[in-house]
Amino acid sequence: MRQTPVIESPDPVGEMNTTPLIDVLLVLLVMFILTVPIQTHAIKLNLPNGTPPVPLPNPVVNELAITKPGSLLWDGVPMSRVEVGRELQLTQQMNPVPELHLRPDPEARYEVVDEVLALIKRENIQKFGFVGNERYLQH
Repeated sequence: MRQTPVIESPDPVGEMNTTPLIDVLLVLLVMFILTVPIQTHAIKLNLPNGTPPVPLPNPVVNELAITKPGSLLWDGVPMSRVEVGRELQLTQQMNPVPELHLRPDPEARYEVVDEVLALIKRENIQKFGFVGNERYLQH
């Protein structure tokens, strides 16, 4: 009979395999190197100082809308009652005087509409009219 040679098995390795760990660290290092310059890149802009210039009223027609919550919109731009008063004064100094169209929301409070009408009367608006009245037929 033949005897098979006995192969001794090597001793178990008691160390951790660090190759995958090094691979992950290298990938993280490359990602860090690529992203740091992007984060520190700055775009220099020359921004204007102060408040932006107020747009002039339309020389033909200006619309003053009153929303349901009671805010005022001058040609679509939200404004306070004081700012609307200034705009109304500006329009009366223009030549020719532009028309003012008042467009109150059908569900706006009457008190707010009344205050705006009083403001319009105080500023002696020459050309004034209501627009969008067809919406009141549905309410």
